[in-house]
Amino acid sequence: MRVISGTARGLSLTSPLGEDTRPTLDRVKEALFSMLTPYIRGGAVLDLFAGSGALGIEALSRGADRAVFIDSAKAAENAVRANLEKARLAEKAEVLRTDAMSFLSSRRESFSLIFLDPPYGSGLYEKALAMIIQKHMLAPDGIIAVEWDAEVHEPCFPAELERFRDRRYGRVHITLLKGRSEE
Repeated sequence: MRVISGTARGLSLTSPLGEDTRPTLDRVKEALFSMLTPYIRGGAVLDLFAGSGALGIEALSRGADRAVFIDSAKAAENAVRANLEKARLAEKAEVLRTDAMSFLSSRRESFSLIFLDPPYGSGLYEKALAMIIQKHMLAPDGIIAVEWDAEVHEPCFPAELERFRDRRYGRVHITLLKGRSEE
């Protein structure tokens, strides 16, 4: 697993030890960021269920202003912090070891890019998306990138969000969402 582009290009990243983390494959990450490139223009990034922090670190490497990394596992927190230090991006990051839903319910902030990749089959997709909408956490031109397992369960995406891009890579499905324009 490595950083694909930007200031930390080519850097190898550490994954948390254990069975709880499922890193995004490099080929999927590369495809995801080729879809996201037009939308990364500064702004704040939220990497929910961060694992190694690879997605948020890639966004920082490509020009995001700052990123918040959320994961409840100590091993994930340690991996994110180590990866940020290696990438020399720690000063642009906030790493919190907390439950994603607790973070979403307590934080008042909007993000231009949100990565949502909870454990497959956890039912957390719908809960997290509902909380993001309720708390107005998606910036007006913001994007939510959702990674889900096409063979387990397709998340139910809220009507307030427009599904504008989908790609499938084997079992892994990437869906990009944005707020619906008020016309």
